Parts: sequence; structure tokens; C-alpha cells
Amino acid sequence: MANTESGAARVSRVLDEIGIGTNGDITVNEILSLAQTMSSSLSSVYRAVDASIQREFREIASYIEAMKTDIAGLQANDLQQTHLPTAGKELDAVVEATEEATNTIMECAETIMNADDADHDAYKALVDENVMKIFEACSFQDITGQRITKVVETLRMIDDRVSRFAQRMRVEDSEGHANEDEASRVQRRKDLLLDGPQAKGEGVSQDEVDDLFSAA
Repeated sequence: MANTESGAARVSRVLDEIGIGTNGDITVNEILSLAQTMSSSLSSVYRAVDASIQREFREIASYIEAMKTDIAGLQANDLQQTHLPTAGKELDAVVEATEEATNTIMECAETIMNADDADHDAYKALVDENVMKIFEACSFQDITGQRITKVVETLRMIDDRVSRFAQRMRVEDSEGHANEDEASRVQRRKDLLLDGPQAKGEGVSQDEVDDLFSAA
């Protein structure tokens, strides 16, 4: 069949092949009209579906872009490379300063306890000197307080960023622990009773401990 065959001729030929001639109740023109109507209807459907798909893709792209912005807002590299290492150093310094102050106070106290008080003036001078060292050692609280404040600020910043991200992403906590390592650590602390020290007003009080020993 030539490629120049008209649409009506092709439809007529197809109808003849399937046993339906043009002398029936339905004419070729009616079939063509019906086909044209169906084609137009399908075109509008295709356009509607295409527009709907494009709209959904735009919404997905917008959501992904917003997610990228929120993830960037976490500034994870800044936390990992700057804030967390700094917080770790501050805590190490707190431990070191506390240890040094404790050792100094204990050494001064032992010196006073073991001192010979036969010579009143010498004993007084020794006590004054060591008490002054104790006072100086106690000043570590001011420095460690400043260091701990920096660590708390870092934790608050992390909490603020993560909370904001979770809220934007509408994230809900999953049940259980994040991974097996965390579950193992929690179970170990529970088995070894490593839940202390307790906050003020929580846990077992000293009176309860005294009552326990009194009843023994």
C-alpha cells in the first residue's frame, strides 16, 4: 500500500478486512469523526497527566532543594572540624585543672596535718602558707566554669541545629537504640550500675544509705 493512502481509505480498507463495509449503520466518516474525537480527548488527558507529572516533579525538586538547604544549615563539617574538637579540648583541660587542684589541696592538707607544732611561729607560718596555696588551688573553679560554659554552648548549638532540621524534615524518633553498639553500652551501664552521679534530688539519698547500714 502506498504511503500516500488517505486516512479514510486506510480506515475503509481496515473495515473491509475485518468484515465491516461502508454500507452498514456506521459510516466511515462517522468512524473518522469518532476517532478524531477520541484522539482529541486522549490528547487532553495526556496533557493533563503530563502537567500533573511535571507539577509533582517540581514539588519533589523543591523538597530536595529545601532538604539540601537544611542539611547545609547543620554545618556538619564546621561541627566536626571546629566545635567538637574545641569542646573536647576544653573538657580535657577541665579534667587536668581539677586533678592538679585536687592534688595541691591534698598535699597542703597533709603537710599541715604532719607539721610539728612545737614551734608556734614556724607552725603558724607553715599553716598560713599552705592555706594560701589551698585558696589559690580553689580558684580553678572559675576557669573550669568558663570552659564548661563553652562546652554547654556547643551542645546547645548542636541541639538547636538538629532540632530545627528534624522539625523541618518532620522526623519522628524510631523505637529502640540507634545501633547495636549503643544498645550494648546502655546495657553495660545498666548491668554495672553505672548511672551515677545522680542529679540533686534524684537517686538514693545519704539518709537512705545511713538507714541501710543502721539496719544491717
